[in-house]
Amino acid sequence: MVDVYLQAKRDGAAAKRFFRRLLRSSGTEPRKIVTDKLRSYPVAQREVMPDSIHSTEQYENNQAEQSH
Repeated sequence: MVDVYLQAKRDGAAAKRFFRRLLRSSGTEPRKIVTDKLRSYPVAQREVMPDSIHSTEQYENNQAEQSH
């Protein structure tokens, strides 16, 4: 897990702000992004980080479930 960012709004502008902050903090574009199924995330991800893979699968970010 790279970043968790709590925000009051969950619209497209907030999603773009989150992804830009993610890029600033990590310095490189991540290969894969796992988020919930909010519809503003894929739109912002395509605009800010078009080369990364976006996944919304349940339990994808849970390491205990992935190890089975």
